[in-house]
Amino acid sequence: MALIWEQIVIDADDAVALGEWWSKALGWVVVNDAAEEYEIRAAPAVLPGLLFTPVPEGKRVKNRLHLDFRPQDQRAEVDRLIALGARPADVGQGEESWVVLSDPEGDEFCVLGERRRSPSV
Repeated sequence: MALIWEQIVIDADDAVALGEWWSKALGWVVVNDAAEEYEIRAAPAVLPGLLFTPVPEGKRVKNRLHLDFRPQDQRAEVDRLIALGARPADVGQGEESWVVLSDPEGDEFCVLGERRRSPSV
């Protein structure tokens, strides 16, 4: 049996607002704009997507699962995301090559630095 990775589900206070924020942050398209299941993807037929669903409880602790993004220019992307409403986050990471941010509802994600080249084998 084969599994196809369909989407990551993100609980939200306001699924539409959070989905719209991530759509702008990633430059992805909205494929479902329903308040109960707001979904975005890189392109309509491209998986996986991000699905935002409303939940009654708020976020309480550090995410057990988070997203990592590797931009071409880390500083420029961090600045752009903060201008969109992301906030710097401290999850105890210390001094690292990545930057931890949180989205408008407090979900942490990382903006990675340049990929280190591995030696040729």
